[in-house]
Amino acid sequence: MRRYSTLVSFMLLCAASASAQVIVVKAGRLVDPDSGTVLTDQTIVIRDHKIAEVGKGLAVPPGAKMIDLSSMTVLPGLIDCHTHVADGQVGGEPFNVLRKTASQIVLESVTNARKMLQSGFTTVRDVGTYRALNDVALRDAIARGDIPGPRMYVVGAYITITGGAGAMTGQAPDIQLPWDLHYGEANSPWEVRQRIRQLAHDGVDVIKVLSTGAVLTHGSNPSSLEFTPEELQAAVDEASHFGLRVAVHAHAAQGIKNAIIAGAASIEHAEMVDDEGIALALKHGTYFDMDIYDEECIQEGGKNGTTPADFLQHDAELGQLQRDNFRKSLKAGVKMAFGTDAGVCPYGTSGKQFAYMVKYGMTPMQAIQAATSSAADLLGHSKEVGSIKPGKFADLVAVSRDPLQDISVLENVEFVMKDGVVYKHPKSDACSAQAEGSY
Repeated sequence: MRRYSTLVSFMLLCAASASAQVIVVKAGRLVDPDSGTVLTDQTIVIRDHKIAEVGKGLAVPPGAKMIDLSSMTVLPGLIDCHTHVADGQVGGEPFNVLRKTASQIVLESVTNARKMLQSGFTTVRDVGTYRALNDVALRDAIARGDIPGPRMYVVGAYITITGGAGAMTGQAPDIQLPWDLHYGEANSPWEVRQRIRQLAHDGVDVIKVLSTGAVLTHGSNPSSLEFTPEELQAAVDEASHFGLRVAVHAHAAQGIKNAIIAGAASIEHAEMVDDEGIALALKHGTYFDMDIYDEECIQEGGKNGTTPADFLQHDAELGQLQRDNFRKSLKAGVKMAFGTDAGVCPYGTSGKQFAYMVKYGMTPMQAIQAATSSAADLLGHSKEVGSIKPGKFADLVAVSRDPLQDISVLENVEFVMKDGVVYKHPKSDACSAQAEGSY
């Protein structure tokens, strides 16, 4: 306990000193996703957690702390728009949630948050946890500086029909679940509105609605429609009154189209999207957030016995279909954001999806934009994150090799800064070494 207290105190001291100091970063190459270009020999001046200046040949303020990344490629902090960081130590079986208290799950999630940050993801949109509001608690602990982790935008709970894709299902009908395991259930437009009103009151950042059945839910069918068009429209309308955007889980083609027409900001997964759905996404400016890498982890779980048999049956043929439709949607010009369903694959491995996005049609720059400027646009926070520009949070990552030549280098980010605080450095100083420490 004494060691834990010392480490936390030291980390807060490092953060405080970073806030008080002017930091100057020398970047050999700097990726600008807004313009799709790479700048050379750039100086980044950081004051009070934010970017103050960026340019070539800038004067170094007296007393500034220098960070030399002149031999590296520097990028904005990465953003994963589809994570489940607050799910604790997940396995393939959702029933594992019933074996733990809410406190156990949120404490296990501390490690998940650290791994995401260490892998270069300084911001995440966390789109659901079975234990309602655990994600709010985790977000707030990170924001206070109690624990290291990415900046989190959270949904609080799944909005789902009773027995639907976001519900805890498969238990005997006489088992009564605690409130937090069915917090988001709604079965009419007015119930949907009531749930969203409560979530807004509880401080969420995003609304997550499940329009179709799911792959990783017992008793579900990814091809089935769950919420009606009227219920989806009620969700988007009610969320708009609180300034909240709506992410919609949808596998089936009609569920995707219903959500786009209702005004969803993004469609999650989108495996079975058809040509009409692609055209609608283009017309409405809807983002697709397609987790095209996690198929590898689902199938690996089938081989080692951790993915339940009914989940594998749900998943049959969907993986390749999703990848083919990713390519088709990209070619058509649909807006794409980077989202991995982190938790299906181990936390800290989201960077592996970059290579799959390039394999299925993106240029390396497009893949980087999906996880930076485009992701920030989807979140509605382009003024704060997504590129290295004056006024934005000082979120930087760096790699030794050129990700535009080999995108897989982003699987092993070597330098991580969030809010002007270094959490990972190839030449670790005291603060960065401490930030990397075990908690």
